[in-house]
Amino acid sequence: MSSTSAITNLQSQITNERTVFMKNLGILLSGRGSNFDAIARNVQAGKIPAKIAVVISNKEDAAGLATAKGMGLETRFIPSQGKEREAFDREVVSVLKDFQVDVVCLAGFMRILSPYFVRAFPGRILNIHPALLPAFPGTDVQKQALDYGVKFTGCTVHIVDEGVDSGPIVCQAVVPVLDEDTPESLSARILKEEHRIYSEAVCLLIEDKVRLQGRRLVSSGIAL
Repeated sequence: MSSTSAITNLQSQITNERTVFMKNLGILLSGRGSNFDAIARNVQAGKIPAKIAVVISNKEDAAGLATAKGMGLETRFIPSQGKEREAFDREVVSVLKDFQVDVVCLAGFMRILSPYFVRAFPGRILNIHPALLPAFPGTDVQKQALDYGVKFTGCTVHIVDEGVDSGPIVCQAVVPVLDEDTPESLSARILKEEHRIYSEAVCLLIEDKVRLQGRRLVSSGIAL
């Protein structure tokens, strides 16, 4: 065998090994999916060593679903209206399992997951919230922050548990609150940080760089 052939075979083996160990992401969204778009572009750029296996929406007209189709990704519309929460979740989990999804990313998925869903992917579901949890969980978050008069807010990527916005924190980013801020202007500045830290959190999880120690995610024995 020539040296050129040997190098080619070695490169092929390395590529195959990377393919074998490449983690599959499943994205769930209900709307425009701007965080999905940021994750997808980082995947395309090689900044996230993973593959987006499928993008699922409970809204047929979700802009994020159209974006995913435009990127050539596998997409599924699974209607949720009129279905019990767990019945719908079982349909979604079935599709995620069919695509051998390793990590689930909620990107503006406007539903609370059932215990069945959470237990199907223990410690492997990520969500992003536009506040520094545990402060201001739930909805109307920027209005809550402004009404309370905080000087700093931000965003949080956390692992989803069976509560609401209550899972272990993976990443956070701080955003100052300006005197002239409105919920809309504050939301826009927070969104920029969301796009940055969500991809960071995905990398931490898929590369097994973090582990749970109680409620805390730690890396190499040092608390994040």
